[in-house]
Amino acid sequence: MKEVFGGILMAVGILIAGGSGLCSLVILFEGGMGADVFSMLPVVLMFGGIPFAIGAGIAFGGYMLFRSGRDDKDRDYRNSGEE
Repeated sequence: MKEVFGGILMAVGILIAGGSGLCSLVILFEGGMGADVFSMLPVVLMFGGIPFAIGAGIAFGGYMLFRSGRDDKDRDYRNSGEE
């Protein structure tokens, strides 16, 4: 069950981080045609960086949960063969 929930969290986190990251890049490079890229960077990081960090954190937490479920399954499999 940990593996399924971890996979769902990874998918949601990747979608959030990917969407906000790509949108931030588009705004930074296409939206600021008249402005300098470095002058728009703080605004883009403020509005796009926070959802990106949250999405990356959710994806990382899902990965850790997924890996924990795999380790539990491997440990149970090894212990069942010893009995």
